[in-house]
Amino acid sequence: MSAAVRSVIPFGEVEQLRDARFVIGTEAAALEEVSRRLDSRFCAAVEAILDCPTRVIVTGMGKAGLIGQKVAATFSSTGTKSHYLHPADAVHGDIGCLEESDLLLAFSNSGETAELLRLLPIVKRMNVSTIAVTAVATSSLGSHADITIELGRLREADAWGLAPSTTTTAMLAVGDALALVVSRRLGFTPDQFAVFHPAGSLGLQLKTVDEVMRPLEQVRVALDTATVRDVLTSQFHPGRRSGAVILTNEQGRLTGVFTDSDLARLLEQRKDESLDRPIRDVMTRQPVTAQSGKLLIDVVRVLIDRKISEVPVIDRDGNPMGLIDITDVISLVPAAVDQ
Repeated sequence: MSAAVRSVIPFGEVEQLRDARFVIGTEAAALEEVSRRLDSRFCAAVEAILDCPTRVIVTGMGKAGLIGQKVAATFSSTGTKSHYLHPADAVHGDIGCLEESDLLLAFSNSGETAELLRLLPIVKRMNVSTIAVTAVATSSLGSHADITIELGRLREADAWGLAPSTTTTAMLAVGDALALVVSRRLGFTPDQFAVFHPAGSLGLQLKTVDEVMRPLEQVRVALDTATVRDVLTSQFHPGRRSGAVILTNEQGRLTGVFTDSDLARLLEQRKDESLDRPIRDVMTRQPVTAQSGKLLIDVVRVLIDRKISEVPVIDRDGNPMGLIDITDVISLVPAAVDQ
């Protein structure tokens, strides 16, 4: 029997769950404290980042450095050029990547990290501005920085108050806040986000319908003046079959669709004579369509909400370009429902 369905939890596991909830609760309370502590210095940091013409160079040692790497990645993916610089590597030559127009964002809870402090005088001589994220502004790092965001003296979440946990969580939250507030100020759009996230399920969500649709040459297309029987017997395409036929007028503009459900309805109602009538008499007129360039995830939501399986993709003139079939995007259904 799996742990998820047990009605009685052994005492040892109760203790583990209690400890886990204490850790998470401690970190959550610290984030609330840090959130309340934010002031005009945070806003000054946002303005400094917005004014930076080149890159935000993020640095930090140990666990703070790992947080710095994530923050640099978040900046980069949300519209702000950023790069992580290891402080120990910096004083062994890597500081050559810095230029005066860059901005240094330094993470250190104590503000007394030796490797970081060795870097600061060099940065100052290069006229590179510095933002510090540290416990107190009176630390060596805080005193050196042009702008200091204070976390406050936070207790770590382990039993002895030693292992970086609460403080690194707070650094991550402040770093994310900086990156996302700056991104919002920049007017960063989902389309721009998609350019930086082409892979994985996230990339799929951010694709446009044009990138995923079945192109017209792989879709059944017919004139709406043809009979139902002629359309069904003449329209064959190799590969995966779609349950819809796209119908157009003589000018090539979309006029409707005829689906497997439409055919089933005719047969259920014993309207066999309709098979030899023009398909436009029984097609679905004014079908739901997707404009070229529309985000795929938005179309998946339409498929779910309208309980349909196919959506033709059209250009601005109403000419069909392809088809989105729900079987091709089924992996996006959970994401569409959640949002």
